[in-house]
Amino acid sequence: MADTDADRAWELMEKLRFCMFSSWTGARIHSRPMGAFVAREENAIYFFTDVRAHKDEEIAKHPQVCLGFADSRGQKYVSVNGTAEVTPDRGKIHDLWSIPAKAWWKSPDDPNIRLIRVTPHEAEYWDSPGNIISSIKFAFAVATGSRPDAGQHEKVAL
Repeated sequence: MADTDADRAWELMEKLRFCMFSSWTGARIHSRPMGAFVAREENAIYFFTDVRAHKDEEIAKHPQVCLGFADSRGQKYVSVNGTAEVTPDRGKIHDLWSIPAKAWWKSPDDPNIRLIRVTPHEAEYWDSPGNIISSIKFAFAVATGSRPDAGQHEKVAL
C-alpha cells in the first residue's frame, strides 16, 4: 500500500503500464499509445522506440513530454510531465526486452531499437473506487443535491 501520494502515483503507473505519450513537434502536440516500463528505483519511465520513427528528433528539439495513463473501467488516471531523452543503451534494452518488444523487433540487438527515458518531474492522479461505486455516489449526489466524492486526486512532485 502507498505510504505517500508520490508512492500512489508510482503504483498506479506500474499497474496501468500503457499510456499516451505526448511530445511537441515544434508546431503541434503529437500523442501516441506506448507501453511503459516503470523504473521507480531509477526515477525513470522507459519506452521502446525505433530510430526510423523520428521520435528522437522531436525529443532532441523539445524534450518536455507528458504521459497520460488511464484505466477508465477502474476510474484510475495519472498524468506525468517530465523530460525525455533517447538512448541506444544496449544493456538496458536487454534488461527490458520482453514479449511485446518481440512483436516489433526480432532481437534486442536490432540496431534500430532505442529507448526513450523519461525523468518525471510531477504527476497528477485521480484514484476513484471504480465505475459501479462512482455511479452510485454520483446518483446519490444528484438525488440529494450534494457534491459527489470522486475519490482521491493529488498533484505530487516525483
